Amino acid sequence: MVTTVAERPVAAEGEAAVLRDLIAYLKRRDYHFITPTPATHARVLARADRHRAADLRDVFGWSLPFARDLLEASLLEALGAADLIEAAGDLLRSKVRVSTLGPDLLVHSAYPTDDTDAVFFGPDSYRFARFIADELRRCPEREGSTLVDIGTGAGAGAIAAAHCCPKVDIVMTDINPAALRLARVNAQAAGVAARFVQGEDLSGITGALDLVLANPPYIIDPAGRAYRDGGDLHGAGVALAMACEAVPRLAQGGRFLLYTGSAIVRGADALHDRLVQLAAAEGCRLRYEEIDPDVFGEELETASYADVERIALVTAVIERARPY
Repeated sequence: MVTTVAERPVAAEGEAAVLRDLIAYLKRRDYHFITPTPATHARVLARADRHRAADLRDVFGWSLPFARDLLEASLLEALGAADLIEAAGDLLRSKVRVSTLGPDLLVHSAYPTDDTDAVFFGPDSYRFARFIADELRRCPEREGSTLVDIGTGAGAGAIAAAHCCPKVDIVMTDINPAALRLARVNAQAAGVAARFVQGEDLSGITGALDLVLANPPYIIDPAGRAYRDGGDLHGAGVALAMACEAVPRLAQGGRFLLYTGSAIVRGADALHDRLVQLAAAEGCRLRYEEIDPDVFGEELETASYADVERIALVTAVIERARPY
């Protein structure tokens, strides 16, 4: 089912207003926080001096419990009214984190991201945004082009692209309504105009597409969390499905920009081979690059990765040539 997200219930709009105010508040206080991997986050919080928040970075970055008097009373009241804080023993805890991405602050789920509808942001988000910026600096999109960010999450990809090409028509999609609510907040705070479509595919978007962005999950997640579970092909299944849907929809000169991971089995990269076949079948060009040869090595200790040598981070650009 596909739903265009328009007017939200009053409670959700109240939450959005509080989150926009929170971003503005943190910007005025020169707040900066770079979100690490969950494993690094856990290691930092395990330190003896990291059990209680001492400042805004501890509250909204490290997700540490905090005392009521650490935040201004008006901010605390607004967060409480929007159900954005929760009790943590005698202390309180924010339900959201706020991370720096270039000139922007993006709000996403608090650590740990255990909920099935968690909205994730982390090192992959930074690499994805950099990949988009590098590609669009090399070849900017034309004014009026249609840009779709599939599975937008917190909106990092579309926002990064909008800063490079501000006069494109942006659509953010996600199967997770919580992600779309936060992506809307983040886009508005970044000054990015966009449409928001809830759905698991591109059926809610009509016409040819000039630029499609995708940063799908690429790890097999036993819990089945949508933001982390990449499906079959050792976690590359979601990435391949997105490519198979998006590439046939590309306009002449259109591009599909993919950032993801791929499991290497006996030296072979199954995702690369499938994308080569897809590009050839669609008469498109493929540029594929392995940008990091070895990530999430701990996954190789699980049964799902018993035959995998390594998990590589990869980027792919599939482009439909313009007629001459």
